[in-house]
Amino acid sequence: MHITCLGASGCVTGSSFLLDNGSKYLIDCGLFQGGKQMEALNRKPWPFNPADVSALFLTHAHIDHCGRIPKLVKDGFRGRIYTTLPTAELCKILLLDSAHIQEMEAEWQTRKGRRVGEQDVEPLYTVEDATACFPLFSVVDQNEPITVNDDLKVCYRNAAHILGASMLEVWNGGQPQPYKVVFSGDIGYRRQLIVRDPEPIADADMLFVESTYGNRNHKSFDESRKELLEAIQFSYRHREKVIIPAFAVERTQELLYVIGDFFRKKLIPSMPLYVDSPLAIAATDIFRRMKDFYDIETRAILDSGNDPFDFPELVLSRSSQESMAINQAAGPAIVIAGNGMCTAGRIKHHLKHNLWRAGSSVVIVGFQAEGTLGRRLVEGAESVKVLGEKVVVKSKVHTIGGFSAHADQRSLLEWLGHFRNPAMRVVVIHGEESTSTEFAEIVNKRFGFPVHVPAIGDVITQEAIESPAIREKLMEVAAGPPLAGIIQTAEQIKSLLGEAPERLPHTTLQHLALDLTDAENRLREILQELQKEKR
Repeated sequence: MHITCLGASGCVTGSSFLLDNGSKYLIDCGLFQGGKQMEALNRKPWPFNPADVSALFLTHAHIDHCGRIPKLVKDGFRGRIYTTLPTAELCKILLLDSAHIQEMEAEWQTRKGRRVGEQDVEPLYTVEDATACFPLFSVVDQNEPITVNDDLKVCYRNAAHILGASMLEVWNGGQPQPYKVVFSGDIGYRRQLIVRDPEPIADADMLFVESTYGNRNHKSFDESRKELLEAIQFSYRHREKVIIPAFAVERTQELLYVIGDFFRKKLIPSMPLYVDSPLAIAATDIFRRMKDFYDIETRAILDSGNDPFDFPELVLSRSSQESMAINQAAGPAIVIAGNGMCTAGRIKHHLKHNLWRAGSSVVIVGFQAEGTLGRRLVEGAESVKVLGEKVVVKSKVHTIGGFSAHADQRSLLEWLGHFRNPAMRVVVIHGEESTSTEFAEIVNKRFGFPVHVPAIGDVITQEAIESPAIREKLMEVAAGPPLAGIIQTAEQIKSLLGEAPERLPHTTLQHLALDLTDAENRLREILQELQKEKR
């Protein structure tokens, strides 16, 4: 079995992994986000033929995990897309929204390009392409193993990240000893609002684990709730607005849950709370229908006669006219608008109208990728460019991690502590490179697991991890005298590893990189294999 890292490796977005055991399968197929360089990866050719992929196993509905599915189908994929019911329902609205954004962005770039004689820009995919995906969704139940074929079995487990989000247990090979790989997906934390706690898993031969917040811990929920309350009270006193860029799925619903509780307990005065996102409004409607997936506490609120996602102050803003009217209205208000990283959508207009107001507040409640407007605000920028204009930042900017749907370092380590196989190989993914590396070192030190942080393109097998950069160097040597410059080549390989060969603990090059006295024998074997392959 080979697993190729196609995204979310050394970065947070673009989650996708190709599993090849004779047949080909994808785990997630997400959109790359976070600046032009990262987003350009969405248009790169697939390193496989989409028509050859038998099935796609989707962990959850966030766009960095599902956002390239329409392109995959457009380019020939016709297999099943296995996922939970909430994920399937949420994906339908998210992918249509993403397709609309792709079309609008391509149209805008085309108009701009024509003025300087450039070629028209085609959207990554269209609304029609997104709609073509929907018949391929195949709903599965969590905790019910799926026998895909004689050699592959998969089981979805609750990840507590967003409604319907799952971890994947994958068994490759027949009885009595199938090889088991676990993909964490995105893990939430215990006692998170709305969704049930993440399920512990005790056994695996290999684990792919996310590390979005692997280098830090969140504030507690009580601290975060208090800071949100103070931000609202501060801006109300100054008769200004609280602007909250929020992801349409889960984060918006959690905010409605918490702020609705503020209103019911009269912790804040009555004022309009605008949900200025047709996507978030549609997602909230889906949440209302998925009561079977709620945790005990949320069901108790329903049983008391209250809807956690509805209250008198709530105003749903669907049209662009209604959105513009929010900024024309004077007085205090709370505005929840998409998108969560401030890279597109209505949130940009609200930031443009409010960032320069000293009494306003901007509340950041989710992860902000490198290169995004939200990240610049978190890092304390004194001015930012919004919709082509420079805007000074006089708002109070609050970064409240306790509302994150991602587990922090403490929670990730707690979840990892359930695994019992001391030889389990851990592959740290879905984090910025420095964060993943730091988390990998902590995991290795605490549990003793052999750990690897892959790059996009790395191929991981049951026996080894292969880096394309190192393989290319070896092929260069194989083209010349078989044993020429062995020690020099070993030093070059060590340099390729960035003087940190321990990051590849299971490659056939481990001893070559760490112990040059063994370099000659190890490199001779590899060269002989490559020369045979070349012939």
